[in-house]
Amino acid sequence: MPDNELYLVVLPLVHLGPVNSGLAEQVITLLPERSFATVFTRDEVERFVTTFKRGAHQYLQGGRVVGYSFTVEPVEGDRVLVKVVQNVTE
Repeated sequence: MPDNELYLVVLPLVHLGPVNSGLAEQVITLLPERSFATVFTRDEVERFVTTFKRGAHQYLQGGRVVGYSFTVEPVEGDRVLVKVVQNVTE
């Protein structure tokens, strides 16, 4: 089974409905499409990568998922995106 190539994405969420309406938060996730990747400034990227690594290590590893590899890739000017390889076993 090949590893999965994904990209780090930060999604802003605003809750609707009768409970917690208007509550805003950010969620970090991975998506397989590079065009959806969040473009970070160099001074903020490490904080997001560290936060995701901690959560992934604690909650997303197990079964066939054995780990994650992170690569910061330059895009435009002084900005970067994060390519994440989800390491899996057969």
